[in-house]
Amino acid sequence: MSLSPVPAEDRERVRTVVRLSDRAVAALTTELARHGGPKTGLVIGVRPQSPVLIAALEAIRADDRLTFVAADGTTDQVRAFVIDRGAWVAERVRVVETLDAMDASERADVVIFAEPLTGTAEATRAVLDNVRERLTEGGVVTLATLAAPGMADGASAELDRQTSFYGVGDDLLIRNRPPLHIHRLRFAAAPVAVAERLGAAVRPSSVPLTRTMNIDSNGVVAAGIALGLAVAARASGRRTAWWLVPALAAAPVATFFRDPERDIPDDETAIVAASDGKVLSVERISDKRLGDDQFLRIAVFLSVLDVHVNRSPVAGRVADYFVEDGGYAAAMSPAAEHNVAAYTVLDTVHGTVVVAQRTGLIARRIVQRAPVGSMLAKGERLGLIRFGSRTDVYLPATASEASVVPGDKVRGGSTVIAHWR
Repeated sequence: MSLSPVPAEDRERVRTVVRLSDRAVAALTTELARHGGPKTGLVIGVRPQSPVLIAALEAIRADDRLTFVAADGTTDQVRAFVIDRGAWVAERVRVVETLDAMDASERADVVIFAEPLTGTAEATRAVLDNVRERLTEGGVVTLATLAAPGMADGASAELDRQTSFYGVGDDLLIRNRPPLHIHRLRFAAAPVAVAERLGAAVRPSSVPLTRTMNIDSNGVVAAGIALGLAVAARASGRRTAWWLVPALAAAPVATFFRDPERDIPDDETAIVAASDGKVLSVERISDKRLGDDQFLRIAVFLSVLDVHVNRSPVAGRVADYFVEDGGYAAAMSPAAEHNVAAYTVLDTVHGTVVVAQRTGLIARRIVQRAPVGSMLAKGERLGLIRFGSRTDVYLPATASEASVVPGDKVRGGSTVIAHWR
């Protein structure tokens, strides 16, 4: 049985149009690459020399098992390619002609579609229903659809709809030819313990500047708007230097959205900072919004000069997300306790952990990118707050012990702020 919702001749046309960039391939295979194993993977529609095939092979580890469903008529070539990679790979990878060639009881932790899905919404639903039966509890499906104007079709619309129900991450790759929408779907909750074996997922819409520094996509947009205003002002022909104001502002605006790579501590008991900044308070509190348990809360103030990307302090599953209305008091003041705040609730093997992103006097925009049901590795990016703010980490009071005191400077994802007892 073919899993493509379009005829073979139309799939051939799509392949001649779509070129997967390195970042598109990384996004498609991130769930396989980040899983420390043991794991089972299923990659559908692979061809010899396919970049997705190569990336999937590079992601497997000693205890992993991987199945490739070859694209039409390429089974022998794909099998030969796998064998040429050596006995170690060949022992852990098999190639089949169709999905029906697999045993009906087999299940995969990760399913990847090697080529963008196109066609009608009805056919796309049928494909997903078929694959859904092949997933382990909490297994994830990653696939791409066309996002270029005039190319988006029923499959694109259906995947947008599916993402609203089951999405645990999605990215728009404008820099691909043509632009693609990468979807990650999880139809049932994954066991919490799985998060302990995960690395951070790839976020391809951030723009890498160097090996250790990126610019968040929000910064790219903001800098682009500033430069656009400068060009428009310059082109207006007015004899004024006002166009220099947005032109000179573009670089500082982009710098505010810098997103550095961080070394995550290997210590399994370590709990890391959710953001850069200065520790404001370390205290035991109760919060009825979060239940009856007592929490150890560590609050960190972010100045306008700090990195504003927020990270998960622990490995866990996003169980809930809600926003509390409030004011916009200065983030360092006691009144900030009642500011607008976004709460991300994580289930972990140690209990409930909460990250609260609070607005400040200048910060008015909270970005949260971890949908309910998504799995976060320790130190993984989960969002950001614009222009000065505060982040609070709530830990189970009886299971954790603080490692910082008020006044300490911390770095998100790398500074240890507490330990599990």
